[in-house]
Amino acid sequence: MGMVRTMPDADELFDLGQAARMEGRYADAEAFLREGIALAEKEHGAGALEVAYLLNELGVTFKYSGRFDEAFELYQRALAIVDDPVDVAGLHHNLGGLEHARGDYARAAVHARRSVEIRCGVLGEEHVDVAADRAALAAILDALGEDDEAEALLRDAMAIFVRELGADDLEVGITMSNLASLLHKRGEVRQAEPMYRRALAVRERACGPDQPELAVTVHNLAKLCAETGRAAEARALYERAVALLEPAVEPDHPTLTACRDALAAVIVAPEPDMR
Repeated sequence: MGMVRTMPDADELFDLGQAARMEGRYADAEAFLREGIALAEKEHGAGALEVAYLLNELGVTFKYSGRFDEAFELYQRALAIVDDPVDVAGLHHNLGGLEHARGDYARAAVHARRSVEIRCGVLGEEHVDVAADRAALAAILDALGEDDEAEALLRDAMAIFVRELGADDLEVGITMSNLASLLHKRGEVRQAEPMYRRALAVRERACGPDQPELAVTVHNLAKLCAETGRAAEARALYERAVALLEPAVEPDHPTLTACRDALAAVIVAPEPDMR
């Protein structure tokens, strides 16, 4: 007797899409999520919360792959549907991350502060989601040159993540990488380098060694190595960052462009001729 194969519902397609995105399989994630959106709209209507959650997840996927304008439109569509304050805050968080990725730091800060304000009022100062909002805001403030506030926010957020999620959680690795970047830019190389390496190890354990999102930490560590005279190690790290990104993101993705440019600029001294 043959088995009846059931098709996944919208919730299952959301889970499949999110899992694919977290593994860096952005094309697969898009396919799952588009199918989920069509199904949810058919079953619940275009203004249903189920649709908003799928739109948001597809927006996150597009943000990571460098399809920024499409991500913005998806977030706006989701924002027009949701009314729960926590959902609204989550979308402002994602819009802040999108504008950060696009390099519009002033606009990013507006969204990030809005997310902190809303979610803190609902969930309280010590909630992990509020910590995530503050860590995201800190990365934007760092880009704006407001590094004192950024450092305080990052250290507070990391303390909450370690306490609530454990020292090897992905959020700890992301926050540690951002803190290392801030210290690096201030010239505190001895503190930044081990922090980069620890952050990279945490993120690799959480996501695997081939996750495209590792490229930012790999790039920053490569830059530090280049600045401290270790050109061969820097080149190897830049090559890894490019290899992580090329199969997954748009050709003009800013992080991929930065990695390629930096790789082209690294000059490795030839090995001495021992003859």
